[in-house]
Amino acid sequence: MPQHSPDSLADTIAPRILRGERRALARAITLIESGRADHRAQAVALLDRLKDAGRSALRVGLSGTPGVGKSTFIESFGMMLTAQGKRVAVLAVDPSSARSGGSILGDKTRMERLSRDPNAFIRPSPSQTQLGGVARRTREAVMLCEAAGFDLVLIETVGVGQSETVVAEMSDLFLLLMAPAGGDELQGVKRGIMEIADMIVVNKADGALKSTATRTCADYAGALRLLRKRPQDPDEFPKAIMVSAVEEMGLQAAWDDMQLLAEWRRASGHWATRRAAQAQYWFEEEVRQGLLARLTTDPVARARLAELGAQVAKGKALPGVAADEMLNWLAR
Repeated sequence: MPQHSPDSLADTIAPRILRGERRALARAITLIESGRADHRAQAVALLDRLKDAGRSALRVGLSGTPGVGKSTFIESFGMMLTAQGKRVAVLAVDPSSARSGGSILGDKTRMERLSRDPNAFIRPSPSQTQLGGVARRTREAVMLCEAAGFDLVLIETVGVGQSETVVAEMSDLFLLLMAPAGGDELQGVKRGIMEIADMIVVNKADGALKSTATRTCADYAGALRLLRKRPQDPDEFPKAIMVSAVEEMGLQAAWDDMQLLAEWRRASGHWATRRAAQAQYWFEEEVRQGLLARLTTDPVARARLAELGAQVAKGKALPGVAADEMLNWLAR
């Protein structure tokens, strides 16, 4: 990427993003994902330029274990909405290798029809070992998609057992996609992810699995009724529903439920309150990440960390005591 001053690049790309140009949007997301200091300055300037665009999309987080059919569901769901004139952006986070940092980034391959739709935008990003399976800059990518005029932004998380609560801090609705399974399957679902889910979507409710899906959906509906009532939910939410992404069954009903919940939260004030809380959360997260970055980029801090780490490894200092010393050193 050629060198630009932060303002000049923002002046060039921002109008193109506001016009909904997908090529400019893709370039901007590449910019915000970069770890280079000069790219970061350009990204901050660009986001600042776009923050007053006054555009907002419905942000939907989607999680589920591998093989549950997330990509198939997203493609069928997205194609249904684009046929209705909606613009749909998909930010799909692929697992990164903890050893090499590499990622397959195969979502465009799995969603071939949707990737060719002019009203859709699919951006696979590596999770970069981030907790929750959400790339660190995904929230900023959501903001870019909103500025580009998309009506719905789907955030697909890795779903490999990490804490998926991170996606709830950047979405308006959170969907948990499940597959039909036996009665013991409910025991394997963590209570924490059940508590943040707004809808549990049982996929693959077709063919020989339809009756199993019906029982599974009833089991989850029963489990949701046992959870404590949340103030951000109207009656009947959170809820469990059945869909078949392959047969495109239940997708419109799922969309109707999402809109119903979103409109109720807007009218009741929970929408604005939640978005304000999310903004504060990400401010604090940026501070935390900045402090961690200092430990790895500042040579003096890195040397002090290595020195104290060596003392802990040799048994000359307790981990907690050494950590306190490191924090006190940083605070000086």
